[in-house]
This record gives sequence, structure tokens and C-alpha cells, in this order.
Amino acid sequence: MNRILIVEDEERIASFVEKGLRANGFTTTAVGDGDAGYDYALTGGFDLVVLDIGLPGRDGFTVLRQLREARVSTPVIVLTARDSVRDTVAGLEGGADDWMTKPFRFEELLARVRLRLRTAAGAPEVTVLRSGELTLDLRTRRARSGERTVDLTAREFVLLELFLRHPGQVLSREQILSHVWGYDFDPGSNIVDVYVRALRKKLGAERVETVRGMGYRLPG
Repeated sequence: MNRILIVEDEERIASFVEKGLRANGFTTTAVGDGDAGYDYALTGGFDLVVLDIGLPGRDGFTVLRQLREARVSTPVIVLTARDSVRDTVAGLEGGADDWMTKPFRFEELLARVRLRLRTAAGAPEVTVLRSGELTLDLRTRRARSGERTVDLTAREFVLLELFLRHPGQVLSREQILSHVWGYDFDPGSNIVDVYVRALRKKLGAERVETVRGMGYRLPG
């Protein structure tokens, strides 16, 4: 199980990222300042670091530079409100492996986390997800249910990918909302139910099960 260090001083964002990563099978540690982030990352006990730039204590640029000077090669994804080209270039040239600006969608962060971990491990890229007769091609963004090819909207694709990466696991509405719609979602919205119905209509009603009082599940 991959261990990820989150260095982020905005508690709401740190909690959102941490919950999303844990729901996808990662072990996380979150700290809220640059000094603690540097100390934790220096231990070498993490497979990836998600690093904010505007931190109390040492800022993210300093943390990144000092980690690379100390020959810590752990992949670093910078997550920041700064969106200028100069800041982006400075971060990448300073040793960051990737750069994302806020606000962001969790599915994009998750895709980048997985990519950096695969690259670091030299693992082959997974391009097709399968569960029984249901398949999802991550490149063409098309699903197949038995012999039928099914076209999906962008949100339907992300939702089905989430289910296929967790076959047999019950996913709560909160987990689905945060993963598919980002951290600015309305927790009282029924949008999850609407999209689950849309998937069932396209793939077959039996493809997604309702677990009463808990959420939804793709039969394993």
C-alpha cells in the first residue's frame, strides 16, 4: 500500500485530499506547515508528496529545494493557488514532478498520483478496467457491456471508473461526490443518484447495486 504525505495548511483541502486518497486505497499522513513537511519527507517513508506552496514556516519552494539538495527523490506533486507561468516553471525546475492549481478536481489529482507512482515504480500503465462482462477503456473513454459498446459523458466515465477500481466495495454518496465533483460539492445534492440511474440505463440495471443507507456498489 502506497504512503502519501500531504503538506497543506488549508484544513478543508487537506481533509478532502486525505479522505479521497484513503478511499482509493492509499495510506496518508497530513501536516500543515513546511517545517513538519520537510522533516516527514526527509525520513524517506513516503512514496509520494502532495505539497502546497504557501505554507507557514518554510514555503513549498524551500521545502522542495532542500529535499532535492538532500537527495530525496520521492515524487512531489505541487498543489497551489499560484497559477503564474513563472511559479510553475520555478516549481518544475526546482524538482517538482507535477504541478496543479487550485481549485482542482479530485479525479485529476488521483490520476496524476497514480501516474507518478507508476513512473517511479516502472510499472506498466493500466489502460482497460474489467469486472465480469463490463469493461472500460481509459484511452478511448468507452465502455463495453457484453457485446455492446456504450458511449459515456465525462461524469459518467469518471463515476464508472471509480466503481470499476473498487469492485464489490460499497461507496458512500459523500465518497462519490468528492471524487467525481470535487471539494465544492453540495452534500445535500441528489446528483449521485441521477448519474447512477443514467449508468444503469446505459449498462443495465444490475450493474450498480443500491446498498440501503450506505451507498452504491458494483458487484464484484
